[in-house]
Amino acid sequence: MRGMNDAFFSMAPGQLAGLRVLVVEDRPEDRMLLVDFLTSQDCRVYVAEDGNDGYRKAQLVQPDIILMDVTMPVCDGLAACRLLKADQATRGIPVIFLTAASLPGERVAGLSAGAVDYVAKPFDFEEVRLRLLIHLRVGTTPAAPPTPVPAVTETHADDGTSAAAAGATLDGVLFRAARKLLRERLDHTPELMALAQALNTNARRLNQAFRRCAGTTVFEFLREERMREARRLLCETSLDIQAISQAVGYGNRGNFSTAFRERFGMPPTALRQELDPYA
Repeated sequence: MRGMNDAFFSMAPGQLAGLRVLVVEDRPEDRMLLVDFLTSQDCRVYVAEDGNDGYRKAQLVQPDIILMDVTMPVCDGLAACRLLKADQATRGIPVIFLTAASLPGERVAGLSAGAVDYVAKPFDFEEVRLRLLIHLRVGTTPAAPPTPVPAVTETHADDGTSAAAAGATLDGVLFRAARKLLRERLDHTPELMALAQALNTNARRLNQAFRRCAGTTVFEFLREERMREARRLLCETSLDIQAISQAVGYGNRGNFSTAFRERFGMPPTALRQELDPYA
């Protein structure tokens, strides 16, 4: 299955702590995999959905490094990389392409556009970590201590650009706090307004934080978390499918099976059968 390397959660954070990484990826599931991994390594993560969005955000946040998909709508990775390298403000930011391409000519085209390296899909997160270390040259120097996380309080600004810049840290704080609440109760579907109020913000602002940090809405993120937990329970426990469906917020087994098949390409019964043909 695409991007399944859950072992990265056991990697000890530290060497990448505090690094600012911009992820430019149009596929929500790939964005979320990278965001989860980089967050587990204590990186400061920003996301963009296409090359134009990535170029604008690179100008705004000045990340330490960019992980960028090659094949995207609107503006692909090659075009975005050329824009970045033509701009004095962003030309020094290393770009690592994310791609399933294996032909030498395709890789040469990316390197010619200004990329420093490639990471193959589906992701091996140990490879992602090592390539980041190599190109950021932090493997032999002590990592800077992470910036203290401020309290969750809402702020407002009249200037749109200033508000976006000031909100970069707040976005991360809101996203991490809401993610923690959602993961603690995957069997419960919260009202968006109630979730936002619990974090001293509003529904629109909370969705904005999720779009900036994970490239999804709150409920798209919740659906993906439920599917990942369901897959884990199917693989690692003997719970029956009805119990698993209830544990991840689906009261109806049929609805759960449909959602699981849409996400992973097979119903939960088929995954169980693959794991244990004699079950």
